[in-house]
Amino acid sequence: MKSRKTYIEKLVELGENQTQDFKFEISDSKKIARTLSAFSNTDGGKLLIGVKDNGSIAGVRSEEEKHMLVAAAEMYCQPEVALEFTEWKINGKQVLEVDIYRNREYLTSAPDKNGDYKIFIRMEDQNILANGIYIKNWEQKKSERKVEIQFTDTERLFLQTIKENQSLSFSKLRKLIKTSPKKLNQLLLDFLLIEVVELKITEKGYFYQLNEQQLEDYENAE
Repeated sequence: MKSRKTYIEKLVELGENQTQDFKFEISDSKKIARTLSAFSNTDGGKLLIGVKDNGSIAGVRSEEEKHMLVAAAEMYCQPEVALEFTEWKINGKQVLEVDIYRNREYLTSAPDKNGDYKIFIRMEDQNILANGIYIKNWEQKKSERKVEIQFTDTERLFLQTIKENQSLSFSKLRKLIKTSPKKLNQLLLDFLLIEVVELKITEKGYFYQLNEQQLEDYENAE
């Protein structure tokens, strides 16, 4: 007869992903602050402390690790990130479950490897730096900025170029439409706001793609 899997064992089976990360130990408050920042800025998430990357349960090594997490959240996250702790015993080993909730009011920064405070976001099982377009798009959505777009030749060339190439980086898009960084920034921010252009983030970087249905709906509404 098979034994019932515990709550933690079920979580471990899901592996590391967009909203979950395993940590064998916490040895650097500044480093773990980047993960707290990334979860807070994206979809929220869960840390399982005392679990190795391969999913084996090793157990939390000392009470000091909890203190380091608190230090990371309070001292190295700006603004501070709220944490919720739950302790579990699995086969005699302690696992610390740490819940981090999404902050919809602020983007949280944390120190990078050079000690400079940056905005991190979570993409699959990685923490990556947010680029300027991502940050400005977040800010304009929060401020509910209104935009009225005139479909001149510039705007139509911009949209047609993205459509033909399906997915483009900022530098590639700028090269193809031959415009200034300032103008391209504004085009992207305007069309991201009305969701005609979508931001796709991968481990290789930031890419922009066209939402043709949204474009059609927008033009019909005009």
